[in-house]
Amino acid sequence: MRATIEVNDVRKRFGSTVALDGMSFTVEPGQVTGFVGPNGAGKSTTMRVILGLDAADSGSALIGGRPYRSLRSPLLHVGALLDAGALQPSRSARNHLLWLAHSQGLTAGRVDEVIERAGLGQVARRKAGGFSLGMRQRLGIAAALLGDPPVIILDEPFNGLDPDGIVWMREFLGELAGQGRAVLVSSHLMSELQDTAAHVVVVGRGRVIADTSVARLLAEVSGDRVTLRSTAPQEAARVLEQAGATVAAVDRDTLTVSGLPAERVVTLLGRYAVPFSEVTAHRATLEEAYMNLTRNAVEYRATTGQESAR
Repeated sequence: MRATIEVNDVRKRFGSTVALDGMSFTVEPGQVTGFVGPNGAGKSTTMRVILGLDAADSGSALIGGRPYRSLRSPLLHVGALLDAGALQPSRSARNHLLWLAHSQGLTAGRVDEVIERAGLGQVARRKAGGFSLGMRQRLGIAAALLGDPPVIILDEPFNGLDPDGIVWMREFLGELAGQGRAVLVSSHLMSELQDTAAHVVVVGRGRVIADTSVARLLAEVSGDRVTLRSTAPQEAARVLEQAGATVAAVDRDTLTVSGLPAERVVTLLGRYAVPFSEVTAHRATLEEAYMNLTRNAVEYRATTGQESAR
């Protein structure tokens, strides 16, 4: 069931607006890949190109080595949720899934399976038009799972979920990746991706800014920064600066130390009998890393009134 998503040097313009400018990355099976960037960075356009909804001007986007348009029964190859509102509001949740299932040769039994898996059992026969955004997200997830595909693509799946729903989504995405699926998830909620994604692709201005593991990215941003609390801050600063650190005062008894790991700071202070009450290594968040990387990745603005980058 293993398959990859491969985006290779994809370029796309809408009139005078460059939406994708050589977008390239791979989503590997067996992990959740976060797909993040500012508004207008090209995330939604990239997803639409992968799914054959927009045609690339050049480059390729492949699912399991094949373009989407060549897939027979595509729900068996890739499941996607791009717009939770893309449904007929007068249909019940179950009927919405039934017509999708029938179009792919899938059974009503499979519909009932995904309804339960998405937590929709009690509302399956209610009209979808009355659903909250969170419930529509779950219905979209159920639709994406219908064909039991090896590839899952979700655009902002955490939107509209209550705290219980967010916990469910985290666990659910981890379960999908644990089954060997390639899972691509865009989100503006960095805290949720930090707890969910093993890999992250950061984009801006239609290009990839970073394509790395979440752990490696956080380590790079964290650096060797340490917070130190001491009743002898001047003595502590002198000892650490002599060892090559850069030290800055935060307040009367707190210092920020750069250039030495926390273990080395503790060793030096102990060797010179400098009192301290706290030595804490800085742990960057994915949001902090994201802000650092995308600081100059401003949103595109169309100049001719044509469709802007999405």
